[in-house]
Amino acid sequence: MNIKASTMHFKDLNDAIKNSIDNNIKIDNCLGQRYIGSGLSDKDILIEGIPGNALGSYLNGSNITVMANVQDAVGDTMNAGNIYVHGSSGDATGYAMRGGKIFVKGNAGYRAGIHMKSYKEKLPVLVIGGSAGSFLGEYQAGGIIIVLGLNALSDPPVGFFCSAGMYGGKVFLRCNYLPVDLPSQVVAKVADELDMNEATEYITEFCNEFNFNKDEILSHNFYVLTPNIENQYNQLYINN
Repeated sequence: MNIKASTMHFKDLNDAIKNSIDNNIKIDNCLGQRYIGSGLSDKDILIEGIPGNALGSYLNGSNITVMANVQDAVGDTMNAGNIYVHGSSGDATGYAMRGGKIFVKGNAGYRAGIHMKSYKEKLPVLVIGGSAGSFLGEYQAGGIIIVLGLNALSDPPVGFFCSAGMYGGKVFLRCNYLPVDLPSQVVAKVADELDMNEATEYITEFCNEFNFNKDEILSHNFYVLTPNIENQYNQLYINN
């Protein structure tokens, strides 16, 4: 099914998507319509143009590909599925993700991955090809965040307060230098072979989608950030 969004009201566009008997949907001329794909579990959506806030919020198994930039709160509280962004994303990308994967070719704004969490077989993954703004992974409780720093203007490719309040999950940073303001409850180390075995699967998918050289990316130094197991609040929030 092909939909020319143009000046369609976001509710009319979302109703057309949800009511379509076709599981493969292409949206042309997207102009900031919000909530596209919200809660869907059975669609493959290709978007030409720029969708509005909360793209793929509560996504429950659908796949969404955007051939441009996206706005704020992409994948808000998503549960399953995949979102591929062939541009950059706004603030709060992957906010409170519970599962699924988000791949951003370019940069992400502030508070990407905030409140990400995992439970049993659910493991949310956020891969950012460029750089991320301040408060990356704030209050992260689970899942994996990877920032590759491709064409980044700074090293490390993150803003201030990276992993502030972190009590679960992992953050991989492809860089030569660690952020100078890492909080005391975070442990940082050079990623070893076991760490990279975990990250490589998602870096490979990123490279396949956006046509990057995986070997070149993996040849660079990576750091991995994890919560300090002695953090007294750790067991209050995560499931083992």
